Amino acid sequence: MSEEKEELQERVMAELENVVDPELGIDIVNLGLIYEIQLDDNDNVTVLMTLTSMGCPLAGTIVSDIKTALQELQEIQEIGEVDVQITFNPPWDKKMMSRYAKLALGVADN
Repeated sequence: MSEEKEELQERVMAELENVVDPELGIDIVNLGLIYEIQLDDNDNVTVLMTLTSMGCPLAGTIVSDIKTALQELQEIQEIGEVDVQITFNPPWDKKMMSRYAKLALGVADN
């Protein structure tokens, strides 16, 4: 992957840190919900992510918040379309959270 694409992926990830899980109050990046960010040749973005539970009632809200968070990058034409794909493989686990998220939520780090 080119250095430009890597930088763009990092900018997308930085924007996703502004998307907070409404139930937990921690951003989706630190929760470990983002599995992959893919960029195609036209800089369209596919966000592969999971949720903390299969029946998460806020899935639509989180997807909408992701698209809103990336809108600025779209407006300055750094990225194209945004597609959010939700997977439960592998299933989310507390071990996927960053140290910050574990501390904020009082989760033991073991």
